Amino acid sequence: MRTILKGVHRVVGRLADGSRRTYYYAWRGGPRITAEPGSPEFQLAYAEAVKSRKAVPAGTMFALIAEFRASAEFTGKSESSKRAYRTYLRMIEEEFGDMPIEAVEDPEARGEFKRWRDTMATTPRKADYAWTVLARVLSVAKDRGRIRTNVCERGGRLYRADRRDALWSEDHITRFGAVASDELWLALVLALWTGQRQGDLLTVPWSAYLSGGLRFAQGKTGARVVVPIGETLRAALEGAPRRSRTILTNQRGEPWTSDGFRTSWRKACDKAQIHDVTFHDLRGSAVVHLALAGCAVPEIAAITGHSLKDAEAILHRHYLGRDIRLAETAMRKREESERSREAVKRPCKTAARVRDAEEPK
Repeated sequence: MRTILKGVHRVVGRLADGSRRTYYYAWRGGPRITAEPGSPEFQLAYAEAVKSRKAVPAGTMFALIAEFRASAEFTGKSESSKRAYRTYLRMIEEEFGDMPIEAVEDPEARGEFKRWRDTMATTPRKADYAWTVLARVLSVAKDRGRIRTNVCERGGRLYRADRRDALWSEDHITRFGAVASDELWLALVLALWTGQRQGDLLTVPWSAYLSGGLRFAQGKTGARVVVPIGETLRAALEGAPRRSRTILTNQRGEPWTSDGFRTSWRKACDKAQIHDVTFHDLRGSAVVHLALAGCAVPEIAAITGHSLKDAEAILHRHYLGRDIRLAETAMRKREESERSREAVKRPCKTAARVRDAEEPK
């Protein structure tokens, strides 16, 4: 009976004579194992490879990364954040793992790290994330006395995104609703009426649905908010089947995984020909809709969970000054106010001049 070893990577290659051969590696990118799969020799070679991998060389970047993985700064992150961090930590290990700590502290190392980031310049968001993770590893190392200086501080960003006009319009919503499954449509309604982040929406349980509101414990900020339930959101929730602990599920009635949801959402957007807005833009759209309804900043923040300062900054810099509908709403409110009282009107100068001209001298 052949034992399946965790992490073994298999590659099928074609030889010069056209035949195929399978090669085995201890893990993707790891050392090749030449012994026969399933044999004692294969298992021994695999065990040796794993053992050498776990042995962290002291005094190197490997050691700093290992200490970062064990730190509260890493373990306290959400599962999705840790998953993303691990991808870039492996990249850093492959590129700089054996770099001595003395070299990591050298000011010239900043240039080396910058050149590494520049190799990813065609995907600037990836490049920025990689730099951020590297800087965070060195920041924790410096804070704990392992290095004296963090040469990656204030590294700047390659990716620049202007999301000020990235709002879900009525046309976006109509097109999405025409092709989306009931499960994805419920996700859109929840996002648009609560202003919460994707991760918090995917995990909110039915037990958080109260008669007066929907409770959220925000994973990113730790804020706890209760979003009042209006008629539109209540109808959507009451019409949704309760097939799982979580409100949002896939079509099999199972809780969404973050990857599964993103894939399904992207496919629905592609089908609806929606490429200029993202799911996260529903959060900003919720802020704008609340502002258009006449809500004050503290009222908006109470629903979305933003701090007052952040909510005000979002409205001022990214939304309010660029949405003509807000100007129209403001003017309509003023007109209604003017009609509700007797406005002080200045006499027409032209009419006055005509009267003066007609009066006999």
